[in-house]
Amino acid sequence: MSSSDGAHAPGRVAGPAFVLINPQMGENIGAAMRVMANFGLDDLRVFAPRDGWPNERAEAMSAGSPLYASARVTDDLEQALEGCTVLYATTARPRGMVKPVMTAREAMSEARGLIEAGQRPGFLFGAEKSGLPNELVARSRAILTLPVNPQFASLNLSMAVGVLAHEWRAGDPAPEEFKPLEEPADAVQLVRMYEHFEDELERAGFFFPPEKKPLMTQNLRNIFARAGLTEQEVRTFRGAIKALTIGRGKARIARD
Repeated sequence: MSSSDGAHAPGRVAGPAFVLINPQMGENIGAAMRVMANFGLDDLRVFAPRDGWPNERAEAMSAGSPLYASARVTDDLEQALEGCTVLYATTARPRGMVKPVMTAREAMSEARGLIEAGQRPGFLFGAEKSGLPNELVARSRAILTLPVNPQFASLNLSMAVGVLAHEWRAGDPAPEEFKPLEEPADAVQLVRMYEHFEDELERAGFFFPPEKKPLMTQNLRNIFARAGLTEQEVRTFRGAIKALTIGRGKARIARD
């Protein structure tokens, strides 16, 4: 089998190691490689995969993930765990051991602190059918479990990897390309829009009976306040008000 160490992506905090113990299906290994790359994790170790290595099905399912080439694949357990100073055992079954039990979010939060302190946390994932051996659970600092349905608790290996990979990045800000392109409208722009709209509604006889106008105005402003309008949206809406006003005037002239 081959063995190589992944290089951490430049400018990004090194993530924890993910260790697959005796994985059975190449498809699951490849899918784990793919989702780890999706979330910027690049330290994957694979211990004694059932179907050997290299694995064509794993390569196909990895969809070009760099982890197919960089993962550490070995039949030596200690080599698979090399450098890991703290281990977390992922399992859906109680093991009768006195250990802390964590959610993925709690464990990843702790892992960040450990990495900042110079340690190297490793997350262990067991084989699809049998899970982790008790020996490795005993060596782990904590048990990590997910809030799955107890009547259907068995989670696909690559899906479990995906959940933890997501939790590693869950606290990161949204990508720049998804941030609003327009500046939000300020309070003055919004008030002018409200007044413009309300003036035209007043002319159209919308506020009836008159004593309900304060409540109706409040409700209208509340709608727009929740929307979080941008400057461009305010301009567009005021243009729509103006167009309706002009159109109403033309219709009146045509009738006359």
